[in-house]
Amino acid sequence: MTHTNSDQSRRRILSYTAVHPCEDISPATLLASLIILSQNICDFEHNFFQTQKRNARETIRQVNIILIFLHEIQNRRLFLPNSIILSFSELHFTCQKIHFLMQDCTREGARLLLLAKSNHVASQFRSLIRASSIALDVLPLNRIEVCDDVKELVELVAKQARKAKMELDPNDERESRKLDSVLRQFEKGIEPDVKTMQEILKYLEIKTWSDCNKEIKVLEDEIEFDCDEREVPLLSSLMGFMNYSRVVIFEKLDFFNTGQSPSRCSTEMMITCINLEDFRCPISLELMMDPVTVSTGQTYDRISIKKWLKAGNMICPKTGEKLTNTELVPNTSLKRLIQQFCMDNGVSLSISGRDISRTIVPGSSAAAHATQFLSWFLTHKLVFGTEEQMNKAAYEIRLLARSNIFNRACLIEVGTIPPLLDLLGSNDKSTQENAISALLKLSKHAMGPGIIMENRGLVPILMALKKGVTLEIRQIAAAIIFYLSSVKEYRKEIGENHEVIPGLVELVKEGTSHGKKNAVVAIFGLLLHPSNHIRVIQSGSVPALVAILASSDKHELITESLAVLAVLAEKVDGANAILKATNSLQLITGLLQSVTSNAGKEHCASILLSLCVNFGSDVVGVLSKDTTLMPLLYSLLTDGTSHASKKARFLIKVLHDFNETRASGALKGSSVPQERATQLCFDERV
Repeated sequence: MTHTNSDQSRRRILSYTAVHPCEDISPATLLASLIILSQNICDFEHNFFQTQKRNARETIRQVNIILIFLHEIQNRRLFLPNSIILSFSELHFTCQKIHFLMQDCTREGARLLLLAKSNHVASQFRSLIRASSIALDVLPLNRIEVCDDVKELVELVAKQARKAKMELDPNDERESRKLDSVLRQFEKGIEPDVKTMQEILKYLEIKTWSDCNKEIKVLEDEIEFDCDEREVPLLSSLMGFMNYSRVVIFEKLDFFNTGQSPSRCSTEMMITCINLEDFRCPISLELMMDPVTVSTGQTYDRISIKKWLKAGNMICPKTGEKLTNTELVPNTSLKRLIQQFCMDNGVSLSISGRDISRTIVPGSSAAAHATQFLSWFLTHKLVFGTEEQMNKAAYEIRLLARSNIFNRACLIEVGTIPPLLDLLGSNDKSTQENAISALLKLSKHAMGPGIIMENRGLVPILMALKKGVTLEIRQIAAAIIFYLSSVKEYRKEIGENHEVIPGLVELVKEGTSHGKKNAVVAIFGLLLHPSNHIRVIQSGSVPALVAILASSDKHELITESLAVLAVLAEKVDGANAILKATNSLQLITGLLQSVTSNAGKEHCASILLSLCVNFGSDVVGVLSKDTTLMPLLYSLLTDGTSHASKKARFLIKVLHDFNETRASGALKGSSVPQERATQLCFDERV
């Protein structure tokens, strides 16, 4: 039987979510389940145990004997008295824990962690084997008609289990001491002996860069899994050990042999192809802070679904199916993606805030010093390395800076940004992609934009935006411009470069949905400086943005486009450009009904109000003929944000005034609607 990691992804290593069988279970059912569970444990005989070899082997041997006994009962269809349930239930409970322990000991990517906890793991084997002996001791063998040989075997196993020492393997102990020594050196700020680290890796059979990276991902998952804060220093130190090993010891990226590009291996690429709507709770329509899965397989935010269940609802809100139970299973994979999305896009959620703050300072002094050593090593490779070494260094920086603020700070402080900017001139696709991606991660740090601008980094980033080897490179360049424009002092300078805004508009026209979004938000950032307003209009941005409204099915992209149009509509030239765009009014009023986000509805109301302010009866007359508009505005009064509600109220007043004036026949040549809208907007600002 092959044991995969699919069932383990929702459970922390060395945590056992075992449950006792229900009290009214029949002996036959319990026996059948116990046989399957015992067989699963015995199947681990064919798995690879890098640590705890002797303890695992002895445990499997004892469970094998128990399995013979269970098969004997099942094959002979022996009568099972109810008194056997207590013993079998305890044995089932213990076997569940043994099975979890076996999974952990063979889990891919957990070898270093299990070596670091080898004493604890050995004690787990010892306590579980003794628990099985207790269950066998209370087993009423005299009431089960099995042969004497089998009874003697069971009694022997129970006796051996009581006396089993399950001690730490001497080899595990030796390597564990080496690991402790290396971690202490890191903690003291001493760069450890690489040979000792290589010996540990060899013992664990961590042979390649990819093997090393798997270990790092498991450690990351453990830290993200709401682990006990007391665990964080050890986990962080182990990550420092593995990060150092991956960068310094494994110089070759072995996945090149499979044709996989390193630029496609990180979480960021996964996020680019996921619709933001997948992150929203079907009940609240807000980003899920703590996603959990119910029995139908649907995922909801924990707070929302708990309220739903507390109200007495026992059907799935999304599918309408009856819930078989009220168990809420944490969806940790989705939770991790949401956290990464929030971190990368500046979304403020308490869940992302907690995780971000955790990475502002290192989890341990060993991790901090390991990162500092790595930062110097990578900077040296960027400046003096071969082309292949420069590419790998850029990729390693990209990984280290992906979701760790402290790592970003270290990498910036030692001077990685200038050589990364130089690499943007490389003709090699992989090198250019890794360099631009690394710069994107570093630009998210508070120090990043300043260092980039001080080193005249806008020029190579602009070249990547316009002439990047791949479309992905151009899209990442747009994202960097967004982060640069987030600094008030740089918006004017960036906008004054006559190629930046046109380059962003071209990406709005040509990019993927993700690339379009990067370009749109970068334009929005530049619009925060008044001098860029006319530049954005002259670049042809309005028709491109309206085209998104007409053709895109990405709700987030539509909302971002509406936000830019709302800013442009505040001035006459922007409002004029919007009105000239094909079907713009019809699209915006239609989106007021169809767009799902509150922000999108607010932007629609804002655009319509600005058009009324700037063009009076010419616009109001068209809007008044739309019979669907007024109900939408009234709905916005009650269901929209406070700002959206204000804008809706003003629009309703403008439309009422227009209709009253038209009814009195006094509208001809009148500017009343425009004056009324202008006054209402003035009142709002006051």
